[in-house]
Amino acid sequence: MTYPINVQCWIDFSTGATFGYPFTLDSPAQGILGTNILADSQSVIVDVSDQVGSIRLRGGYNLLQDQFEAGTATIVIYDQNGDFNPQNTSSPYYGLLSPLRKIRVAATPNATTVTHYTFSGYVLSWDYTYPKDQNIGYVTITASDGFRLMNLSNVDSIANATDGQDTGTRINKILDQIVWPNSLRAVQTGNSLCQADPGTHRTALQALKNVEFSEQGAFYFNGSGQAVFRSRHWIMQKNGSNPTTFSNMGDGIPYFSVAFAFDDKLIINQATFQPIGLTAQTASNAASIAKYFPHSVTQQNLVVQTEAEALNMAREYVTTRAETTIRIDAMVLDLTTPDYTAGITAALSLDYFDTVKIINQNNQGDGSIITKTLQLMGIAMDITPQKFTVTFTTSEPINDAFILNSSLYGILGTSTLGY
Repeated sequence: MTYPINVQCWIDFSTGATFGYPFTLDSPAQGILGTNILADSQSVIVDVSDQVGSIRLRGGYNLLQDQFEAGTATIVIYDQNGDFNPQNTSSPYYGLLSPLRKIRVAATPNATTVTHYTFSGYVLSWDYTYPKDQNIGYVTITASDGFRLMNLSNVDSIANATDGQDTGTRINKILDQIVWPNSLRAVQTGNSLCQADPGTHRTALQALKNVEFSEQGAFYFNGSGQAVFRSRHWIMQKNGSNPTTFSNMGDGIPYFSVAFAFDDKLIINQATFQPIGLTAQTASNAASIAKYFPHSVTQQNLVVQTEAEALNMAREYVTTRAETTIRIDAMVLDLTTPDYTAGITAALSLDYFDTVKIINQNNQGDGSIITKTLQLMGIAMDITPQKFTVTFTTSEPINDAFILNSSLYGILGTSTLGY
């Protein structure tokens, strides 16, 4: 694929969760201490970039379900020699085309030498197609990030998961329980405290999601394949960071399109949260209920330590979600746009919770202008030899707080006091 960006795709047929080239003695390329990894088994890493026909990546926060979802990839490979046909006994990959092998996608702008990993995950299926009257077959690879592995791992008691641990420590204890590699973690210290682990049978992902919600933080996988945990206060502080500006008026990075919405889908005006073994705590907003009717959410069996913490969670939930406004739900960037260096850099560098300022002038009506400062909550990429679009899903902050010296979130009587 050739554009202003070099797109690469690798398949690693070795076992284990860790990505990267293995440490090989006496190899100038793969024998670098501190760079190459200790492999789980003999690695067969194949660069299939020249055979890729299309790449479709999806990941981020589901605003309706109010949680991060698994990042996914759909990659089509044209197979001129039948190498990816699992029935071809002469294929160099015969016997290796198994589910849950590792796959990785990266993009490097031609103007720089910086490589951005856009997806690192595990193959769910190899779907081989051999069209009638054609000489070339193709394989469609579907893949998921580490959420898949954690949803397959069952846990009961979490070792050393004691009362009074902060949520970041608890996340690490759960990852320890399933022997998740330390090299694939980016875990912050949490701001909330946990009860001792309840010792119930569940998936590792369910245990992690419980801690994520109890913190009102974020747990997801980044493009490098790391399990990332963000604390509540970190997310709040990101609200006040300097935004990247996009505009169709010439005063920011141009975009291809934006999608507006004005509905009640994200309204929450009643929240009831219950810690394990403690009394449920409820907060509500009477004005919002009268205006929009009840929009409720309930969560039980949370590992948060106290009823006071659960009440704070409920109050913040309702305070930040009781009203609705015109939203810019998504923004599309076309990376094949000529002279688009700033757009390419932003598309590949921005991450979840980064702030963006979007300016849109209505050119088909009254010329009205809408300006929104939002957080990025989802990233989708669609790539073919003729196309490279990046769609950012955006949202008002899911955790709001009064931030000193911020013109947006430091307004007395308007901004929310976080906890």
